[in-house]
Amino acid sequence: MNIKMIAEMAGVSVSTVSKIMNNYSDVSEKTKKRVLEIIEQTGYSPSNSAKTLATKKSNLIGVIFAGELNVEFTHPFFVEVLNSFKKQMGVLGYDLIFFSNEKFISSGDYFARSVHFNVDGCVIISGQKMEPTIRDLDMSSIPCIGVDLELKGKKSGFVMSDNFQISSKVVEHFYLLGYRELGFIGSAADSEISNLREAGYTKAIESFGLPLNRRWFVHGDDFFESSGYEAMQQLIQSGSLPKAIFAASDLLALGAIRALKEHDLRVPEDIAIIGCDDIEPCKYTTPRLTTIRQNKERLGILAAHMLYDLINNQSGGGSFVVEPVLIVRESCGSQLKS
Repeated sequence: MNIKMIAEMAGVSVSTVSKIMNNYSDVSEKTKKRVLEIIEQTGYSPSNSAKTLATKKSNLIGVIFAGELNVEFTHPFFVEVLNSFKKQMGVLGYDLIFFSNEKFISSGDYFARSVHFNVDGCVIISGQKMEPTIRDLDMSSIPCIGVDLELKGKKSGFVMSDNFQISSKVVEHFYLLGYRELGFIGSAADSEISNLREAGYTKAIESFGLPLNRRWFVHGDDFFESSGYEAMQQLIQSGSLPKAIFAASDLLALGAIRALKEHDLRVPEDIAIIGCDDIEPCKYTTPRLTTIRQNKERLGILAAHMLYDLINNQSGGGSFVVEPVLIVRESCGSQLKS
């Protein structure tokens, strides 16, 4: 059974059946009733390709983990955001298709692949060493939403946490606990998010009139534990340590704590540490990690609704910045908890 057979049985054109199935208003109620009865009697359900041809929409969303160094499914923060995004897009009637960049780093064209798969829009997850084709897609006619990635195209938008507020909350907490010698562990120099957090951290330190010692600012290759471990080893070997450290991600913080333990340095007695993201393992580490919570569910839901509105021409893009929350645990300032 196909749409042509339905049209023949009803004595109407294929285009009329298509209009009825897509709820167009320029078909008489009598004709609509007859066609719908035949569809119900035959149990006809159009294939996805037929729907696409009729509506020019695939109800598919492209998911891109941007950058030569990308988080894929290994970073808990982005996994939670993407799960929230996936659920909300499902409610809105869309499925996800994941684009690989493993064989396309030097020659990949995300716009061409988006056209090939006829996606209605794309969500782009922030990474490092961004491919130029990401910016080409951003500036194209395909609706795009960035997660932790600022997009500037006419059919684009982005969601992220307020990174300056994240850093300000960290410095304020350190300050109220009496810490004055502050360090920072960040990701690679080309990481936009790490740079934003570092810039906010530096600005907040200066705003509180505290000394800024760049010797205590170190960087890894990414946001994962191994980079935090290596960065802390670098600080320890320098022979000069701050009293408190802000790590730009929880995983960096957890790696740093492991390095400190190996040198018999205690957290928070010798060095206090605050992370960022509030991933699930923070609750179960020793000590439990004080961190900045990013509302991962809200970021995913906002990204879904913004992309839906762009696809359906209900908005012109823009951005949403989500407020972070300080979560106080044992690695810094648990004594403030009631």
